[in-house]
Amino acid sequence: MHDKNHSIFIGLGESSLHLPLVRANRHGLIAGATGTGKTVTLQIMAEGFSSQGVPVFLADVKGDLAGISQAGEPKPKILARAQKVGMADFQQRAFPTLFWDLFGQRGHPVRTTVSDMGPLLLARLLDLNDTQEGVINIAFKAADDEGLLLLDFKDLRAVLNYISEQSKSFSQNYGRVHSASIGTIQRKLLTLEQQGGDRFFGEPALELNDLMITDFYGNGVISILAADQLMHNPRAYATLLLWLMAELFEELPEVGDLDQPRLVFFFDEAHLLFDDAPRALVDKIEQVVRLIRSKGVGIYFVTQNPLDIPDAVLGQLGNRIQHALRAFTPREQRAVRAAAETFRVNPKLNVSEAITQLGVGEALVSLLDEQGRPGMVERAMIRPPMSRLGVITDAERQTSMLNSPVRSKYDHTVDRQSAHEMLLARAKEAAALEGLREERYAGTGRSASSPRSNRQGLAEAMAKSVARSIGSQLGRQIVRGILGSIFKKG
Repeated sequence: MHDKNHSIFIGLGESSLHLPLVRANRHGLIAGATGTGKTVTLQIMAEGFSSQGVPVFLADVKGDLAGISQAGEPKPKILARAQKVGMADFQQRAFPTLFWDLFGQRGHPVRTTVSDMGPLLLARLLDLNDTQEGVINIAFKAADDEGLLLLDFKDLRAVLNYISEQSKSFSQNYGRVHSASIGTIQRKLLTLEQQGGDRFFGEPALELNDLMITDFYGNGVISILAADQLMHNPRAYATLLLWLMAELFEELPEVGDLDQPRLVFFFDEAHLLFDDAPRALVDKIEQVVRLIRSKGVGIYFVTQNPLDIPDAVLGQLGNRIQHALRAFTPREQRAVRAAAETFRVNPKLNVSEAITQLGVGEALVSLLDEQGRPGMVERAMIRPPMSRLGVITDAERQTSMLNSPVRSKYDHTVDRQSAHEMLLARAKEAAALEGLREERYAGTGRSASSPRSNRQGLAEAMAKSVARSIGSQLGRQIVRGILGSIFKKG
């Protein structure tokens, strides 16, 4: 029997179905066709984890999960369902919520640094080929070797321009650098910037501890990423959440199997994570899913079709909630069979047939027990949410953000000295030295630049590099002054 005081009530099948918190870090899957109740299931699971003191992170791709922050309305259908599933003490209530938004408009900004993102995920975000990814790797290595901080896009541009101007030297030390590849990367950075993706890079960077907090009453705080606008760029959405998963995996200490997770992470529209993903990236995701449970983190994928998830990842998902699937096309029929085969057999239930007959708010449920064994699949009625179903008003969102414990920490951008500023300073220093040399040799008939023969001087290269990375009119005026001192006639 499940310990109902240390578990999450999911719904009513042949018996009351509870997810034991001790096995909640064994991950899970919520699947089903559009309109079958996946979002509500996600909502009631987030409520359940929060009530047990487990923080939650989820993406709100349609804008209708923000209602978790408000108490639900006593509608007759909701109250009737609560009675049907045996919730005699059903009370509608709000849950503690933090709102986040990549664009900083409907939540606190979510930021990381270019360095923390790393070359693999950045190449994925920019949709680079192998050659271009190699150049990005060189840029990261060169920045590390020269002590150049890569915090935001202007830092990356400055380093790429510097490498381009000094391509011969860098090719000797790091491998061949193709100027065409650098040009392509710069254009893709510009495209992503025009789509707002550059807002993800900078400081203050998100600290994971701020996603793992509880309120004064011991409820886990539910962090909601406003993703409806972000979904216009699915690759950016998938990369952001994959980065977050990877950060959790890399930064959190090993804790083994706890009585309950430290954090539960819901990945809605999970197919976007795997669409057109290179094999190396899929292998990385599989590794994270397999090992992150020992860090005390549970990951739950939400998608329409179980076939959206690679078999190697699907096999790691112990807790399954399957809403209705359509079975009109051959692919849909394969999905029904695949979903049916993943459940522990129930002799009383024809799973393949039931999947196509489920009503809205019904699901086939198989949860791990305390010993980690998959429960026999049952057809169940999912419990109703206690919080509001649907959207919230702008005023309600604003009130929540004003009362946020992290508001003063993330709402203002910090732009400290990094690669862009450091290369600019080097260029100015080199230009000043070049000017002194020109003055020293003026009138002697000797050239201050004769030792360099026909090769481009370092100061000139760095100055041109920085010029390309500076967007403001003032910046261009400064660099014109630097270039003027370099090319001054004696």
